Amino acid sequence: MSTIEKSVRLTKRVVDAIKPDGTDFYVFDSDLVGFGIRVRKSGAMSYIIRYRAGFGRSAPVRRVTIAKVGKVTPEQAREVAKDLLASVVKGKDPAKDRAADRAAPTFAELVSLFLEHVEATRKPNTLSQYTHMLEKYAVPEFGVRKAASLLPAEIATLHLSLRKKPTTANRVRAIIGAMYSWALKGRVIEMPENPVIGVERYREDNRERFLTTEEISRLAEALREAETAGVPWEPDPEKKVKHAPKAENRRVKIDEHVAAAIRLLLFTGARLREILHLKWEYVDFERGLLLLPDSKTGRKTIILNAPALALLTDLKRVGVYVIAGETAGTDDEKPRSDLKRPWALVTKRAGLDGLRIHDLRHSFASFGAGGGMGLPVIGKLLGHTQAATTQRYAHLDADPLRRASNAIANTIAAAMGETKGTGEVVPLPQRKTN
Repeated sequence: MSTIEKSVRLTKRVVDAIKPDGTDFYVFDSDLVGFGIRVRKSGAMSYIIRYRAGFGRSAPVRRVTIAKVGKVTPEQAREVAKDLLASVVKGKDPAKDRAADRAAPTFAELVSLFLEHVEATRKPNTLSQYTHMLEKYAVPEFGVRKAASLLPAEIATLHLSLRKKPTTANRVRAIIGAMYSWALKGRVIEMPENPVIGVERYREDNRERFLTTEEISRLAEALREAETAGVPWEPDPEKKVKHAPKAENRRVKIDEHVAAAIRLLLFTGARLREILHLKWEYVDFERGLLLLPDSKTGRKTIILNAPALALLTDLKRVGVYVIAGETAGTDDEKPRSDLKRPWALVTKRAGLDGLRIHDLRHSFASFGAGGGMGLPVIGKLLGHTQAATTQRYAHLDADPLRRASNAIANTIAAAMGETKGTGEVVPLPQRKTN
């Protein structure tokens, strides 16, 4: 490259008069040292600054492009150059900063790095959920943006757009927050604070449902029908079918392993995957235990009560998994993925539309709490690692409150002379009078 350099005050007239000559050369401003125009062989011209990154002749020379000539006026470029050169005086290195900014990950790139971390440190279900939430909702909004430039207001806007689905909105917010916490802690990006700070969560509807004794009876009846005679179905009147089966043949049955899975979920309060991924080798019949090598909370032991133990004793063994799936008994055996169809069939037949499989776990806990078994015991049975997790069932622990209420009411009833329906009548102590 040519080392030809010229010096003149860069005005619009001067800039317009600069013509390429087939070489690379610079025209520097005579008033602002370091501010100039770079002219390439091709004829392209750009406003630039040139400076030494440090002190002394040994300090490296850096160059930063401000803008192409024609995009901004000479005076506009001069103002930018003043700011950049002033930052150099203060010890900054604009060229290095720009290079770092170009190398900084975009939001989509940060998501990719974060999901690699999640894959290595979290469970597959967590990875699946994080991937879905980030790639469906966040990446389409912020993907090409530099991750470190994202503002809280922008996350708040995304959160607001999902307000009709508050649980999803809160989950997306939480996962983005977890990603930025990881990135800031590991210095993957540099920014003042996590951008989700200040974005308030939506209040979520309590989706927990607890089955009553009567509802469990209906569920059990529908389950027995589904595994024996089958649940009847009616053809869709809007769909024309030439050869519909006769009414007596229009029944859907579920196999014994599906029925066993639903019963085990009821009897043990276990999570769905803990039952679907249960292998026969994890079942200790002698001690009445399920010894799970891994679960949502790590290694876990589930107590096998008498109904659960009897069910497992009678259940046919087809492959390595207790709940046999389509590939049971093959060399490439895999656990059953879900119970969606049979669960929908049984709950609809029982008149329990909307009941979730996870509600069986809540129901197991609710019967324990209602039976006065105490929250610590229930927490142990469910495999909770935090007492606060079990605390959600505190309002169902009615026995202590009922005893207290009965004691108070009996005392009041005794004072009123109304003993019907009360237990032992305890006379009120007499107040002393002067």
